[in-house]
Amino acid sequence: MTELSKGPALPQERRVVTAIPGPKSQELAVRKQAAVAAGVGAVMPVFAARAGGGVLEDVDGNSFIDLGSGIAVTSVGNSAEAVVRRAAAQLELFTHTCVMVTPYEGYVEVCEELAKLTPGDHAKRSALFNSGAEAVENAVKIARSYTGRQAVVVFDHGYHGRTNLTMALTAKNMPYKQGFGPFAPEVYRVPVAYPFRWPTGPDNCAEEAAAQAIDQISKQVGAQNVAAIVIEPLLGEGGFIEPAKGFLPRIAEFARDNGIVFVADEIQSGFCRTGQWFACEDEGIVPDLITTAKGIAGGLPLAAVTGRAEIMDAVHSGGLGGTYGGNPVACAAALGAIETMRELDLNAKARRIEEIMKPRLEKMAQQHGVIGEVRGRGAMIAVELVKPGTKEPDSEATSAVARHCHQAGVLVLTTGTYGNVVRFLPPLVIGEDLLNEGLDVVEEALASLG
Repeated sequence: MTELSKGPALPQERRVVTAIPGPKSQELAVRKQAAVAAGVGAVMPVFAARAGGGVLEDVDGNSFIDLGSGIAVTSVGNSAEAVVRRAAAQLELFTHTCVMVTPYEGYVEVCEELAKLTPGDHAKRSALFNSGAEAVENAVKIARSYTGRQAVVVFDHGYHGRTNLTMALTAKNMPYKQGFGPFAPEVYRVPVAYPFRWPTGPDNCAEEAAAQAIDQISKQVGAQNVAAIVIEPLLGEGGFIEPAKGFLPRIAEFARDNGIVFVADEIQSGFCRTGQWFACEDEGIVPDLITTAKGIAGGLPLAAVTGRAEIMDAVHSGGLGGTYGGNPVACAAALGAIETMRELDLNAKARRIEEIMKPRLEKMAQQHGVIGEVRGRGAMIAVELVKPGTKEPDSEATSAVARHCHQAGVLVLTTGTYGNVVRFLPPLVIGEDLLNEGLDVVEEALASLG
């Protein structure tokens, strides 16, 4: 690893020295149960002590290959040199003033970088927040203010957050929405072009899904009533679904023709994750507004809405903001993360990860009928597991694969509307040897299904 990417002096190796979880993690789990709300779950029953590069070490000394990146957050590694350096320098100056009271240069610098990096050469403005859900919620506020309309259109399998409004925008009930209603009104859901599960097959998927979505919007909502269409260019929690080629341009065109604000939710797919700065660039989409978070700041809480100046500036002074939004330490970390992405060309790193992962996973798919599809781009790759010979989701096999990987020292995540997708989000700075070793364990896990 280069100086820019190295974190703590952690051996870049998989090492399992105790049962999983180990005794110290078990002790902490008891404390967690007594002090932390039961609704705060955990994917792996271990407690982190250190992390860096492509590994995460727990309190018992086990070292796990990290194929999750804190859900696409630590793309530059858990403690990238530039992130640590810039954040530490800012900590010595001040931790907070509230940008709405006395602004500071770091906030402006992050917004300037976002104007450079996001698609389109139009004049842009940004506003900074704390989380992806906040960014999406504020994008809707901005679109409503600009258009004077109320309705918001979202898509099957979409995920946009855990606030009341973003739960309404999210498609999946469990665990995100169950028992938390009533939800915000004026939200309408339409089909997305999901090639693997499209009823007439993948060939006609884009055209038919776009036609159905537009027809539903026109008949059930009225295009003239729609403030925003919000979509993930590569759907995350829904199962790393790549909409069939042609679908996104058609929806964006419909939005443009009808004065609807087109919002690209790039919270999971942004900042080099798919091999481009933003996933919407794959089909040349230039969104009116783009929401970002996760990978933006190397692990510190920061999010943004970036968009056309005339749309962003439609909101009255004081209408956007929040006490912690654009915290100066998080802004410094974001500038360090962006520096690292540029210096190490992490878009190229993500594409290289795809070159390694996809052929290996596709070979596994030939050998194991439980894999229905391998999909994704860059370092955002997934396998959808099904009952062999069918497309029936197999969530039990998915859980079994994840458990096997965790016990063997590889952190993987599951996802999908049906709970049957294993997703891979390795840090973009992971070593190729570690990545291949992690895939060895995935293959062992598939073989263990019998």
